[in-house]
Amino acid sequence: MIKLIITAIASFLCLTQAASAMTDQDTKEIKIARAVSAAPTSISDNATVMDVDGSLLRQGSNGWTCFPGVGLIPGNKNPMCNDAVWMAWMKAAGEGAPFSTDVIGYSYMLQGDALVNNNNPAATDPNDGGVWVQEGPHLMMLMPKEMTKNLPRDPFAGGPYVMWDGTSMVHVMVPVTVK
Repeated sequence: MIKLIITAIASFLCLTQAASAMTDQDTKEIKIARAVSAAPTSISDNATVMDVDGSLLRQGSNGWTCFPGVGLIPGNKNPMCNDAVWMAWMKAAGEGAPFSTDVIGYSYMLQGDALVNNNNPAATDPNDGGVWVQEGPHLMMLMPKEMTKNLPRDPFAGGPYVMWDGTSMVHVMVPVTVK
């Protein structure tokens, strides 16, 4: 019985590694399809699509930019579509620079997101005692910080909540399906 369990685990690990290797070799078409699945077609049909490394996969015409994954998280395959304000946020985050805005910005992640710490954008250990959440389909909003002061910080309270409060990366998460 133990040999059977070990064989099953080894087979699972081999299949997982093979699947991972295959997805690392995604074609341009697969990356574009995944990227545009992040937002409503009214946005993604005419959006620019960039790979996670910043290379252009498809030129768009509506000011939105979609990615097949979040470039700030190595190996991430959770697609997102950003307006210009979120693109500035992504640039600041990538450079470790502060960010603030005086206008509202939008980002769609209708395929969900990776497991992240709601309080600390730099956290990497889900066992660190922090509040960790893996959000399903959602919209993210950037806004002047003072507009977030009366919103909940608890991702499990129901409805929109503030993520990464107390940092310049603060934004509002708006779940669009039931958890």
